[in-house]
Amino acid sequence: MQLFTLGMNHQSAPLAIRERVTFHTERLQSALSELTHREPVGEAAILSTCNRTELYCALGEPQAALQWLASYHRVRPQELEPYVYTLPQGEAVRHAFRVASGLDSMVVGEPQILGQMKEAARAAESAGTLGTLLSKLFQRSFAVAKEVRSNTGIGANVVSMAAAAVKLAERIFPSLAEQKVLLIGAGEMIELCATHFAAKRPRTMAVANRTLERAEILARRFNAKSFELRDLPEHLAEYDIVVSCTASSLPIIGKGTVESTIRARRHRPMFMVDLAVPRDIEPEVAGMDDVFLYTIDDLAATVREGMDARQSAVAQAEAIIESQVGSFLHWMKTRERVPLIRQLRDSAEEARRLEVERAVRMLARGDDPKTVMDALSHSLTNKLLHAPTQALNQGDEGDESFKALVARLYHLRARD
Repeated sequence: MQLFTLGMNHQSAPLAIRERVTFHTERLQSALSELTHREPVGEAAILSTCNRTELYCALGEPQAALQWLASYHRVRPQELEPYVYTLPQGEAVRHAFRVASGLDSMVVGEPQILGQMKEAARAAESAGTLGTLLSKLFQRSFAVAKEVRSNTGIGANVVSMAAAAVKLAERIFPSLAEQKVLLIGAGEMIELCATHFAAKRPRTMAVANRTLERAEILARRFNAKSFELRDLPEHLAEYDIVVSCTASSLPIIGKGTVESTIRARRHRPMFMVDLAVPRDIEPEVAGMDDVFLYTIDDLAATVREGMDARQSAVAQAEAIIESQVGSFLHWMKTRERVPLIRQLRDSAEEARRLEVERAVRMLARGDDPKTVMDALSHSLTNKLLHAPTQALNQGDEGDESFKALVARLYHLRARD
């Protein structure tokens, strides 16, 4: 198989499965190197977000990629198979275009996925696993996404995950202006959440991060406090709303910590949103009294609200994507012919070179130039037409398709 995509997303797999196959940014390049060296995969890129993990591969076999994915994350392939989709060639191209354009996202039209795809392409390029085919696929995906955003209303009034978190918080608390908000992490998602919550003018905002410097940079933009993640247990009880999205491979807030926090708050309700994959907050916290814990999957119903207004834009976007899929597949087909074209040209060039050398020798011994040029042209013409002429002479009487092909190649018209 020349090109395929293998993966799982929020539609095919629950969070509990998706978080088991997440790739962390700092290990992405080494994972790509391992995939292309251990398995028969010529090119590879990995897109790993909170909603999806996908392998984009060229010159490989899907089953080998699945075995590697399971092995890398120490999961049995049988556990992943019910949730994994494998998309061959044309479907893989269409899928990449839809993902980049935001049509396959939990929030249709959200722009964040485009930046994540660009990061995936950069990581593959740095790892040396982004070859001609995948490089072209990603570049065309970015161009399609730009066209979709420029020519449709797909990005208008997008309900982001951050906006959904605010909407849920407003259902819990009568007024966010009276609440204290804690944001854990300092990445793009937390930055978006900070923007949305700040617009509601909460009583206090704070940013906690493993690196204090990054927390301070984000906090200054929103006139918020900042502290290191290791100090979280002593500060957690101060906040009514907690939104977490870090790259930690293990939960950073356990059930015991939350139990202590709720006691310290004298059982005042606490609203928590875990946007991380793998999860930052232990799932058992959801069963506690006085705690309202929502994960990315829980936000799905909220972010779907109001989607109907964008369906006409989605239809327009799908039409743009469909035309671009055909264009890309045509490019792939022409690319497959390149070796044959190169071989044909090399053969003609070799014939030309030999005849020119022969003509030069004739001129050197004093032969008439007109005679030499005439001999050169006749000999070269005979060599270039020998193969098609021989094939026509050896063909069957009824081989009309081959005759039509030769006529088409040489722009010949049938004679009466």
